Amino acid sequence: MEGPTPTTPAPGSIPPPHPGWVRRHLRVYAALWRNSVTREMTFKTNFLLWIVVELLWFALQLCFIGVLYLHTESIGTWTKWQVVLLVGTSHFIQELFQAFFLINCANLSELVRTGKLDFLLLLPANSRFLVSLRQVDLGSFVNAATALVVMGYAVHQLELELTAGRLLAFSALCLCGILVHYSLMFLLASVSFWTVKAQGIVWGYYNLFQLARMPDEAFRGLFRVVFTFVLPVLLVTNVPVRVLAAKLESPFWPCLLVLLAAGCLVVSEWGWRLSLRRYTSASS
Repeated sequence: MEGPTPTTPAPGSIPPPHPGWVRRHLRVYAALWRNSVTREMTFKTNFLLWIVVELLWFALQLCFIGVLYLHTESIGTWTKWQVVLLVGTSHFIQELFQAFFLINCANLSELVRTGKLDFLLLLPANSRFLVSLRQVDLGSFVNAATALVVMGYAVHQLELELTAGRLLAFSALCLCGILVHYSLMFLLASVSFWTVKAQGIVWGYYNLFQLARMPDEAFRGLFRVVFTFVLPVLLVTNVPVRVLAAKLESPFWPCLLVLLAAGCLVVSEWGWRLSLRRYTSASS
């Protein structure tokens, strides 16, 4: 007598988690890394030039802060080296987001337009995993390390006493900030299932990252509300730095950031599944 026939999960669905599923996805991700290294080393000059450009842009931002504090003692309650720490943290979060997710979110509309998404949906791995992590920007890790150096120097100038608990909380909140950016940008990129092209929306949100380099106290009224709760670019950097610099007035803000990261991840997953139901493949 034949046993029951196992059901095949629909393309894009998440199979039940088990050790084999995890190991398979880790092997896939390792292969994606190897492909990214090969691609970057094929165009070494472009790889190095992009690192230099990012470093110059980071240096320009630090120079701007230096010039700004020639004319003022503080921005709200933020001193010069606290703002340097904020700029470094913002750059660190942005570069890690760029390393793992930016190019993949930006390319989603091209996958939809050309029908290349068909091949990813047919692979024996979660489709969102493949779309989100298909390419890795290795140069961004170099720039993230530079941001860490600047952050360390700012901490030294501020003479902060860093405990293990504070560093752990800071790291966890930075991770939450990256997840917020990824979830919102992935959700915006999913608009391409309706509009075909969505690069303008994706890069428009990416440009808002520049606001995260400024203290939240520099903004007032509706502008601050929108960029704290609706598009939380101020929240994702100011909260981790406030924890690290002992400027936190209430545990409400870290809790809000954690809940926001979880909520954005859930909503973006819902948006992705809804978008896949609309997708009719290149052959249709």
